[in-house]
Amino acid sequence: MAARWGVDDAIRELLLLMPRMVGRAKRLPVPEKVRSLDLSPRHLSLLALLLFDGAATVNDLAARLEVAPTTVSLMVGELSRKGVLERREDDADRRRRIVSISDEMRPDIEAWLAGSAAAWRKALTPLTETERVVFVETLVAYERALEESYGD
Repeated sequence: MAARWGVDDAIRELLLLMPRMVGRAKRLPVPEKVRSLDLSPRHLSLLALLLFDGAATVNDLAARLEVAPTTVSLMVGELSRKGVLERREDDADRRRRIVSISDEMRPDIEAWLAGSAAAWRKALTPLTETERVVFVETLVAYERALEESYGD
């Protein structure tokens, strides 16, 4: 890494690093059952959230993913038809539907996300909680700056 750490030096390092990171992440093995589903990055976010945080309502998922409930509802419908997700009634409120990863697909989804999660765990574990917060907040700020500059 560069010996100097002005803003431009950090930007240079990140512009060199980001394409390598994305390229390596794309080469992580994808189980055949998952590969055949033709999933997009938005599906990855939804599945990661369900895998790490457990079952949730469409509204809860939409809030966490920062998208409209209709967007999540469409994704849930699509993935339910493919057998990836299940919807069931909420025992506490029968009007609400709870979304979860199907038992059949859970091992494949876990295998798909395991490599990336393990790499993040290895990178983040040595950091203090404060450093992890700064790191994640910086990535979120970068994403928002891209959005402001270029939109979706």
